[in-house]
Amino acid sequence: MESSITHPKPSQSILKKAASIAIMDGNEAAVHIAYKTSEVCAIYPITPSSTMGEWADEWSSDNKENIFGQVPKIIEMQSEAGAAGAIHGALQGGALASTFTCSQGLLLMIPNMYKIAGELTPTVFHIAARALATHALSIFGDHSDVMAVRGTGFAMLFGNNAQEAHDMAMIATSATLHSSIPFLNIFDGFRTSHELNEVNVLPDSIIKQMIDVNDVAKHRYRALNPENPSIRGTAQNPDVYFQSREACNEYHWKVPAIVETTMQQFEQLTGRAYKLFEYYGHEAAENIIIIMGSGTGAVHETVDYLNSKGEKTGYLNIHLYRPFSVKHFINALPLTVKNIAVLDRCKETGAIGEPLYMDVINALHAGWEHGMPKVIGGRYGLASKEFNPAMVMAIFEELKKDKPKNSFTIGIEDDITHTNLSYNKDFSLEDQHLFRGLFFGLGADGTVSANKNTIKIIGDTTNNHVQGYFVYDSKKSGSLTVSHLRFSEKKIESTYLITSANFIACHHFSYLQTYDILKDAQHGATLLLNAPFATEDVWNNLPQKIQEEIKEKAIKLYVINASKVAKETGMGSRINSILQTCFFAISNVMPKEEAISYIKSAIKKTYGRKGEAVVQKNFDAVDKTLENLSLLDYSNFTIGNRAIIPAIS
Repeated sequence: MESSITHPKPSQSILKKAASIAIMDGNEAAVHIAYKTSEVCAIYPITPSSTMGEWADEWSSDNKENIFGQVPKIIEMQSEAGAAGAIHGALQGGALASTFTCSQGLLLMIPNMYKIAGELTPTVFHIAARALATHALSIFGDHSDVMAVRGTGFAMLFGNNAQEAHDMAMIATSATLHSSIPFLNIFDGFRTSHELNEVNVLPDSIIKQMIDVNDVAKHRYRALNPENPSIRGTAQNPDVYFQSREACNEYHWKVPAIVETTMQQFEQLTGRAYKLFEYYGHEAAENIIIIMGSGTGAVHETVDYLNSKGEKTGYLNIHLYRPFSVKHFINALPLTVKNIAVLDRCKETGAIGEPLYMDVINALHAGWEHGMPKVIGGRYGLASKEFNPAMVMAIFEELKKDKPKNSFTIGIEDDITHTNLSYNKDFSLEDQHLFRGLFFGLGADGTVSANKNTIKIIGDTTNNHVQGYFVYDSKKSGSLTVSHLRFSEKKIESTYLITSANFIACHHFSYLQTYDILKDAQHGATLLLNAPFATEDVWNNLPQKIQEEIKEKAIKLYVINASKVAKETGMGSRINSILQTCFFAISNVMPKEEAISYIKSAIKKTYGRKGEAVVQKNFDAVDKTLENLSLLDYSNFTIGNRAIIPAIS
C-alpha cells in the first residue's frame, strides 16, 4: 500500500484545541490530581512510576498550590516501605495523603496497606503497573504487582489511557473519602504511564466540586489527636479478632455503589461517562473478550473491524476490579453471549486460572441465569510483550472452535509447553491513521525529547489526534530508543507498536548495520537518514540489504549530515533539533514555516534556562538544516555499485 502522508489544508493547520487540552503522559495525568488533592505525598522512585514523584516534587519546589490553597509537603523516604509508613502516619494524623509506586516497591508497601485498609483510612496510591521480578527482573509493564496486593483491602480502579489515568485518579480520590476504603489508581506501566496523548485536564473548580467537604471533615475528625483521644490498631485475641475482621464488610459492600454515583457526578461535571464494567460491541454479541487496562485499545479496534464484516463480537472493559460487583458485572454482559475469553496480564503459578479468569467464573456461577457461556482464560502482554489486533483476531477465532484452548498464551512462541495461540503476523489495522512514524535514536541523544516536543506541537496547534510512545532498552542511556508517533483525524485507540510505518527516521547511520530499520516500512514510505557522508556518497555506503529494501518498497530517501550541521553551528553532538526540523520539512504534517516557528518556541522553552547562547545555537542549527537536507534520486543507482552520474535534488 502506498504511503498516505498528506498535507493538511491551510485552514486546518492552526486549529487550537480547547485550553483545557494538554499533551501529557499517564504519569503526569495521574499526579496532577494527586497533587491537587493532597497535603502530603511520600515518594520513592521506581521505574516506571518515578516521574509522578518527580512532578510532585518539582511543583512543590515551585510553590504550586493544591485546591486548598496550600503547597503540599513532598517527602522522599529511604524506600517504598518508608513511603508507605509515612503515608500511614500522615493519614492517622488527619492529613490528605497519597503516594506513587509499582512492582517490588508496591510489595514493600503491603504491611502498611493491610493496616491502612483495616483501619478504614481513605487514600489513593497511584500505580504504574509493572512486572514483578521472578526468574528475572523486568522494568516493563503488566499486572503482576497489583494482582499480588488484591487481598489487602484496597479498592482497585483501572484506567486504559492517559485520560483515564487522570479521570480515575479523580474518581478514586472522591470515592475513597466517601467510603473510607483506600484505593489503587492503576494504569499500565510504560504503555500508559509513558505514552503521550491528549488529556482534557480537570480545572480546579471541578476538582473542588468532586471533593465533598463533609467527607474531608469526617477524615480529619478521625485523626489521632491527644486533644480528642481514641484508639485503633490494637492487638486482639481469638475471642474478638474474627468478629472485628468481619465488621468492615458493609464498608466494602458499599464501594461499588459509591463509585457508580461518583462516576455519575463526574459525567455531569465533565461529560465523560464511565461505568464499573463497560461493554462495547454488537448488542447481540455471541463472542466477547473480558479485559482491563491498555490492552482494550487493540480489542476495541478489532471488534469494530469484525463487526463491520458482519460478525457479532464485543468486549467488556473492567474499571472497578476490587471490590468485584457481581450485580454490575452480570448486568453489563449481553444476554446473547455464548463464548467468553478472559485475558489476564499476569501469571499466577500453580493456580487453575489467573485472577480475573477465576473471578469471572465465580461471578457467572453466582449471578448468570441465561445458560452458562463457555469461558476460557489466557495470558497476554507480560512485561510489556506486544498485544495487537492480529492477536485479538486469533483469540476470537479460538472462541469459535468446539474445544477452544484454555489457559492459553498469546503473543509469544511457547515451544516448550505449547500454550500459545498462533496468529497472522501480517494482519494490521494501522492504515486508519494518517501518519505513523518510527524514529531510531540513541538513549540520551535528544531524539526522544525532540519527538515529545513534536507531539506537543502537533497536538497543541492542529486538529489532529496525537500519540507518542517510546521504546527504551532497559539499559536506558546509551542504548537504542525507538519512538512511535501517530497522528490521526480520528481518536487513536492503537495502544500497540507501529508495524506499518509511512515515515522512518534513522538518526545514527551505524544502526543500518545493526538493526532492520526498514522492516516495518510500508511501500512508498519516507526515510530520513542521518549520514556522515557527502550526499553523493550516501548510496554507495548503504548496506546492500538496505539498498534492496529501499528499491523494493519504493522508499523516498532524504539524507542529511546532521553531525556536520551541528558542528558548524556550535551544537557539538546534539543533533535532535536538526533532525526534528528535517521531519517537519518533509513529513507534511503541517506547513513547514509554521512548524519551524513552533520548533523555535519549543527550543526556547526547553533550553531557556541554559542561557541565550544555547538557545541561539539551536536556532542557527534549525536555520542551517534545510540548506543541507537533500532528496536522493537513486533511480540510476544499482544495488551494490555506484551509478555513473549521481542524481541529487
